[in-house]
Amino acid sequence: MKVVRTALNGCLILEPQVFSDERGEFFESFSVQKFRNATGVLLNFVQDNQSLSRAKVLRGLHYQIEQPQGKLVRVVSGSVWDVAVDLRRSSPTFAQWVGVDLSAENQRMFWVPPGCAHGFVVTSESAVFLYKTTDYYAPAHERTISWSDPSLAITWPVPDPIVNAKDAAGLVFKQAPTYQ
Repeated sequence: MKVVRTALNGCLILEPQVFSDERGEFFESFSVQKFRNATGVLLNFVQDNQSLSRAKVLRGLHYQIEQPQGKLVRVVSGSVWDVAVDLRRSSPTFAQWVGVDLSAENQRMFWVPPGCAHGFVVTSESAVFLYKTTDYYAPAHERTISWSDPSLAITWPVPDPIVNAKDAAGLVFKQAPTYQ
């Protein structure tokens, strides 16, 4: 597994070793030992989630103020542009964001550590998105930051994305609860 550090503290791109031949291809999508050896992060995933979204759907920016979730995300069909925003006030990259192209073709995974908001927009006709989380979904603690907050100035690659009511009503960054 190749690990690529991003500009955001603790956010990593993981590129698995893919074995291809005339039959197709194979890769190991997760090994706790290889993840720990490659990243230095010891974790315990407790929940796997999957979503199917159509073109131009934007989901996020979501996080849990209590029971913060680390997420290992990947795309198994289609493509997305995935974003993490650092909400950790003690981090050198607090209030900054990073975007990563994830697709079934490039087979990259993106590690979003606890303390970051997360979102993505579909850049293909549809996308199947999978993610492992380090804590359980806790709806009472879920928060949403506006995907279009001008203070974050995220350059989403899709004009006029499709968002649901919850995401459209997200807080501006300055009003959103953050982490120590």
